[in-house]
Amino acid sequence: MEKYPRADERSAMVEHQIRARGISNSRVLEAMREIPRHIFIPHPYDTSAYEDNPLPIGSSQTISQPYIVAQMTELLDPEPGDNLLEIGSGSGYQTAILAVLSYHVTSIERIPSVANLARKNLAAINIKNVRILVGDGTRGYPVDAPYDGILITAATPDIPQPLIDQLAIGGRLVAPVGGRESQELVSLTRQVRGLVKSSHGGVRFVPLIGEYGWAENA
Repeated sequence: MEKYPRADERSAMVEHQIRARGISNSRVLEAMREIPRHIFIPHPYDTSAYEDNPLPIGSSQTISQPYIVAQMTELLDPEPGDNLLEIGSGSGYQTAILAVLSYHVTSIERIPSVANLARKNLAAINIKNVRILVGDGTRGYPVDAPYDGILITAATPDIPQPLIDQLAIGGRLVAPVGGRESQELVSLTRQVRGLVKSSHGGVRFVPLIGEYGWAENA
C-alpha cells in the first residue's frame, strides 16, 4: 500500500493507544499503521485523527476511537481468504482495516450520504475489495453469505437473527450489545452445536437502526 502522510502519528497511535492496552495481533497492528485515519475524518476534526477519541463524521454518526477499532478487529480475527460482512460503513475506516486483512468485505450502510462518503474515502486510498450497499444492515446480505466474519459497528439490543443465520460454521461475529446508551462488546463463534459467546467490556456506540435493531425514533 502507498505510504501516506502522518506515519509518525499512526505509529505513536499504535504503540501508545493500542499495543499498550493489550492488542497483540501483528496483522491488526500493521493495518492500523498503514491505513491513514485522517482521510476518513472530515475537516476540521481530521487534525485530531490520531488522538484517543471517537470523532464526528456527519449525519449524527461517529468514527470509533482507534483502540476500539483495533479491539473489534482483533476479536473478529480476519484471515486473508475471509469473506466478511460489516454492518454500518460509517466513513469507511473500519471497512478499510477489514479490507486489507481479508479477501472481500460487504458493508451495509443505512444512510445514503454516509455510504457515498465511505465509497469516496475508500477510493482515495485505492481499496477495491469492498462493496458498499445502502440498506437495512440488520437483515444482512444473504447473496454473499455465508460469512467468515460479521462486524456490527452500532449498538444492537440483541444480535439480529438474520446475521447469525448468515454466519458460516466456524465464523465469528463481533457486536456492541445492550441499551441505547451503553453496551457490552460481545463476540460469538458459530459452531455445529450452537453459539459460543464471550464478553469483552463496556462500550458506547450509536444505535443500530433497523428491523432487527432499534426503531429510528425510539
